[in-house]
Amino acid sequence: MEKRPGLRVYLTTILGAVCWGLIGLFITPLYAHGFTAWDVVAIRAIFTFVFLILLMAVFYRDQLRTRLKDHIFFAGAGIFSIAFFNFFYFEVFSQSSLALAVTLLYTGPLFVTILSRLFFKEPLTIRKGLALAVAIIGCAFVVGLLPFGQEGIPMKTLLMGILSGFCYALYSIFSKPVTKRYSGLTITTYTFLYTSIFMLLTSDIIRKADQFQHVDVWGSALLLALVGTVAAFVLYTSGLKHLEASKASILATIEPLIAVLSGVLFLGEHLRGWQVLGIGLVLYSAILVAEKRSKAKSLTPAALTYKKYSN
Repeated sequence: MEKRPGLRVYLTTILGAVCWGLIGLFITPLYAHGFTAWDVVAIRAIFTFVFLILLMAVFYRDQLRTRLKDHIFFAGAGIFSIAFFNFFYFEVFSQSSLALAVTLLYTGPLFVTILSRLFFKEPLTIRKGLALAVAIIGCAFVVGLLPFGQEGIPMKTLLMGILSGFCYALYSIFSKPVTKRYSGLTITTYTFLYTSIFMLLTSDIIRKADQFQHVDVWGSALLLALVGTVAAFVLYTSGLKHLEASKASILATIEPLIAVLSGVLFLGEHLRGWQVLGIGLVLYSAILVAEKRSKAKSLTPAALTYKKYSN
């Protein structure tokens, strides 16, 4: 008989999701010092890569070996997914609220479903169609299209929120072909390598280096990378190795709930009743698309988006 996961497994998984949910608290001080959303993406990517490459060089040096032709997947995931989903996510947060940003980001499972159908020929079931409908209705409540038919969120902000979910889903498309050849740390490290290079070339982070004379900037940058990225991946993934994908997806909904609560408690955000209902519907759609029968036995950070948001 297969051993059932213990309380420690559940707590580890939840704690990883909590770390992701706290990201809004770490980036707010960076905005206060004049960093743009694009700059914040650069900070997250660069600091995360530095931590990861040091970790790999000291403890997992043998896992740094890769095939050159696989770097097209690392680069694709790092640039088209990580860089842009972070940018759209952070930009929606800066223009609106953390609650809206994280809710629209959670349209990612639906894009994974659609893209998996196109690229991997996975079946589009009634369950997935229902999830799509539920998510659309939920988003309509969150942004103000429902229940009174008056749009409360600028179309530009709404579009960027949807793009954050789409770019988030691209991570699955780029990472899936290499998940069987490399460890999660290897894939994540090289993904952030290309994100860092791209951000160094396109952001103003170098010209704003003088801002790092402030202690709170260093603190926020370190927390964003260590807690909001590295610790979140390690904790969440270590728990997922022992959980069914369906259970993991339910635990994953802790992330947006923590983000919404932190926005209300610490950032002065306010939610109306129908927005809470909409957030609940979007989260429920993410649970609906979870694959009930599959086991997350060898889940890695690079594969967790696919397993968390597939089928």
